[in-house]
Amino acid sequence: QVQLVESGGGLVQAGDSLRLSCAASGLPFSRHFMSWFRQAPGKEREFVARISGSGGILNYADSVKGRFSISRDNAKNTVYLQMNSLKPEDTAVYYCAAGTPNYWGQGTQVTVSS
Repeated sequence: QVQLVESGGGLVQAGDSLRLSCAASGLPFSRHFMSWFRQAPGKEREFVARISGSGGILNYADSVKGRFSISRDNAKNTVYLQMNSLKPEDTAVYYCAAGTPNYWGQGTQVTVSS
């Protein structure tokens, strides 16, 4: 079975940094685009970042450009989201996704206090 497990979320102050990890299993990891989405209470789930299988294509939502960086380590079947200069508006549950996306993780909570 395909499984995506996020980790690294937590409570931080505005301006702090946080690195999220997503460990994948049960799929040919290097052949899949990997993405991060987030969902704040009362809001629709929104796209955050995407990376191609080889890491050659990077896409970011305008709201996080210049602050967030997506990367992957195919040898470890892991995708990362480095989040810098965090803002309270970044508070959300962050989800890792694979493919179209066809697979989703359970999410990890990121809370940024003012």
